[in-house]
This record gives sequence, structure tokens and C-alpha cells, in this order.
Amino acid sequence: MSEATVNLGLPYILPSQAQKHVTHNEALQRLDALCQLSVTATLGTPPSDPQEGTCYAVSGATTGAWIGAAGKLAFRQDGDWIFITPREGWIGWFLAEDRIKIHDGSGWINYDAIGVPPSLGINTTADSTNRLAVSSAATLLTHSGAGHQLKINKATTGDTGSVLFQSNWTGRAEIGLMGSDSFGLKVSPDGVAWNTAITVASQGQVRMPYRPLVRATRAVGLSTPASGAQTGFSTLSVVQGGFSLGSAVAGGGNRLVVPLTAAYLLCLGVEANPAGAFSVSVKVNGTTTVASVNDNDAAGSSYSNCAIGLAILNVGDWLALEHTGTTPLDFGYDKTELTVIML
Repeated sequence: MSEATVNLGLPYILPSQAQKHVTHNEALQRLDALCQLSVTATLGTPPSDPQEGTCYAVSGATTGAWIGAAGKLAFRQDGDWIFITPREGWIGWFLAEDRIKIHDGSGWINYDAIGVPPSLGINTTADSTNRLAVSSAATLLTHSGAGHQLKINKATTGDTGSVLFQSNWTGRAEIGLMGSDSFGLKVSPDGVAWNTAITVASQGQVRMPYRPLVRATRAVGLSTPASGAQTGFSTLSVVQGGFSLGSAVAGGGNRLVVPLTAAYLLCLGVEANPAGAFSVSVKVNGTTTVASVNDNDAAGSSYSNCAIGLAILNVGDWLALEHTGTTPLDFGYDKTELTVIML
């Protein structure tokens, strides 16, 4: 029969053994050291004033009373050291490091209760695509004393590194590096059709391909609108953001239809061959003037001027030009034209 237990090495009380209390107390000492194991520190040299009941993990370079005890646990009991050899699977709390360690059969290693799981779901189920899934009213990522970064890394330029915003599991907005190294923001009404609202190139240039913008004019050439008449437009250039031509205007051309409710900057350019005083005004819905070029003393062979206006326009509003006088106007880009841009 063995004289000690297999795992903890607790001594047995043997038949006809004298002073059985000594053996029993020795077993209790080992149990007191190993149960709820708490290791004060990892040292190679015994502390100068060890407290009763403290336990140390003995490191490789040993001195003094610990010589030859490398790899063992040194437990202070009754003013002396008890040396215990840890076994694979033993777990202890290391006070100096404030962490749990586990013995792997050759030494103490940090214990990681989670490890490297293939997926993790917090209050929900993760899957092969969403390997980290969180169901919560909010998710907090905060600093540990200074700054904090959230890093999204992609493999190559053509891949995507982005944050996707959904409504009822259908994409509505996405921001990040999407298929290029330019930073972008795109939106969708249905999760299928996507429009890029903003891109920022690596050099810092900002592009807004859906920002409402248009240059509008009539067919190139001279035209003399009747005084009091309103005219529209027939040619659009640099069109983006939904500007379009609408219904016909009585004096010729078509209405310029506003695609989105917002503040707009309007620039009216006029080139004329004056035959007396005249004016050209930009009208909203045929009534409200937002920019006007006026010449009350027109004479000479040519006249060129521009006017700037600022207006809050609503989706569906339309723009046209209203004329006074009978001066021939020279239509075309860089001549008589209207430029409108959303601010």
C-alpha cells in the first residue's frame, strides 16, 4: 500500500503507526496550502520576513533555503518551508500579477477562460459570417486612461472595410473604405440600389456626386423675349443630384425642377445687346424673385453681368426667367445661363 495519496501527496495514517497525529497534521498542512491555492509571488530567493501561511512559486534561479526547489511551491508553515511539487492542471491565483495561472506540467502559464473561440455571441447567436455578435441596447468601447481606437482592417485595396447601418436587417447606409482606399459614405432606399453621397480621396479631396447641381440655358444664339414674359431652359449641363426639366413655359423652354428641399445658391449670368433698359430675374414657381440682373441705362453694343441669390427651395419647386424690356439676349454657357447648387 502506498504511503501517500496520488494527486496531493497527503500522507496516510498506517496501521500500528505511532504518533498518528503528526501524520494527520502534515496532511492538513498540505491541504491548507493547496486548497484555494493563492500564490503570493514568483521568486527564486526566499523573502526575508515571510508571513505564516504564505505560498510562493519558486523560479529557476534559487538561493538560500530554496536551493534545489525550482519549479515547486514553497509554503510557509510553523516557521519552516514545505515544498510541494505542482502537477498538470493545478490552478492558482497569483497575487502579485493579479491573475489566474494553470500548471501545464512543466510550468505556470496564464489561464485564459475564453481562449480563442471560433465565434462569440453575447445575448444572441453568432454565425460563420458574424463571428462576434452582440444583442444590447448599447455597446460601449472606452479608453483605459488615454485615447481609444476602433480598427477595421481589410486585406487589399479592392476589399471592403466599413460600418454598415441597417433597418430591419436591410442596408440603409455604409461608411468606410468600400472597394477602394478612398473614404466613402453611401446610402440606399432598399438595400439593393446604392448611391455614393461622399467620397474623400487619399489626398483629401471631397467629392459629392449626388449633391444637386446644374447649369441651365437655352439653345445657343440670340433671342428677344417679350417684356413681361417668362422663359425656361432647354439645355442642362453638369447635372447631378436630380435636377430636371419640367413642364413647358409660355415664353419658351421648360421649367427647371428642384430635386430636394434645401438651401441653394443661384448665380444668374446675362449677356445682352442692349436696346434700352431691361431686367432678367430668376423666379421661383413663377412668383418669387431670388436673383435679378438689371440695367436701367442700357446702351452700346454689348452688356454682361451676373447676380447671386440665396434661397430655401422645396422639392418640386421650379425655376424660370422673367424679362422686362425688349433687349436681345445671347443664350449659351458662359453667356445667359443659370447655375444652381445646393449648399
